[in-house]
Amino acid sequence: MSSDPASRTTGSRLLLVRHAKAVPKGDPAEDFERALGERGRADAPRTGRWLAENGYEPDLALCSPSRRTRQTWQLLVPALADPPDAVYDERLYDAAPNALVTVLAERGAGLGCLALVGHNTGIHELATALCGSGPEELLEQLRDGFPTSGVVVVDLAGGWEDLRPGRGRLTALWAPAH
Repeated sequence: MSSDPASRTTGSRLLLVRHAKAVPKGDPAEDFERALGERGRADAPRTGRWLAENGYEPDLALCSPSRRTRQTWQLLVPALADPPDAVYDERLYDAAPNALVTVLAERGAGLGCLALVGHNTGIHELATALCGSGPEELLEQLRDGFPTSGVVVVDLAGGWEDLRPGRGRLTALWAPAH
């Protein structure tokens, strides 16, 4: 058994990624097309490097089809040694936690590790609801917020069937420092 923190013996792993910093909000009707800002374009590749350096290699990426989430994924993926396919699912755009769980359950069957690139508040609410255990300092950081370009790594010992409140273990939490 490896002592590598990214290794696991059973279960499933969920990599929750909040999109990078976008340009300021304007007309709500145009929200879907908001692009990444300068900071977001700089941070997204750093997120990819962190994933790669820590051995977090998803089997599949699920991504909201909004412009800022697509750009985040496209900027972080070059750092991954074996980039997975990405599925852009409209149900993930600005979705509530229950909608996120539905898509994850549908797409996760047979896969060990999924990445989900999404939006606050839904992705933060999902992360806090799932994480019933983990290092207390990480759980406290997660309760405090989910920064842009941040990653929350959730291990589900019972596989995708454990995609229920409190059943996940918070394994890692990372965000670029500003």
